[in-house]
Amino acid sequence: MVGLYIQNTSYMYKIIVLAKQVPDTRAVGKDAMKADGTVNRAALPAIFNPEDLNALEMALSVKDRFPASAITLLTMGPPRAAEILREGLYRGADAGVLLTDKAFAGSDTLATSYALSCAIKKIGDFDMIFGGRQAIDGDTAQVGPQVAEKLAIPQVTYAEALGEIKDKTIIIKRRLEKG
Repeated sequence: MVGLYIQNTSYMYKIIVLAKQVPDTRAVGKDAMKADGTVNRAALPAIFNPEDLNALEMALSVKDRFPASAITLLTMGPPRAAEILREGLYRGADAGVLLTDKAFAGSDTLATSYALSCAIKKIGDFDMIFGGRQAIDGDTAQVGPQVAEKLAIPQVTYAEALGEIKDKTIIIKRRLEKG
């Protein structure tokens, strides 16, 4: 773990956490797949994507250090995706936003990242955006980086721990394949 050096605990960071409701892959049975080879989401229970829970926990660690901070959870999906917003609020997020429309059904990463980046622009001012490494239902690991590109903001992938946070600077511990 990286050492922590906190200067001003009264500082407020506005944090957005990207989250996705995904099928629970631990409950896969004979009805898990449709004839066309796609996941039968209606046959599987839905859960908070585990990687996005990690992102929420990292955001909550910032809020622990800077209690005046505010966390907004953002998800896109069908109306039942509101369940993960409620879970996020229970865990400590301050607000939740659900983007839902039948037009979003079957969106690829490009469409998803576009919709999420538009929602972030609508939410307005933010200091940090956290997203999980990838969703367990698609495993593409593309949405977070695509959102960052669409917002023209720097990104760090595979963040493992947060170190010093001071004003607009963060030290991040990151694990790479060879070190």
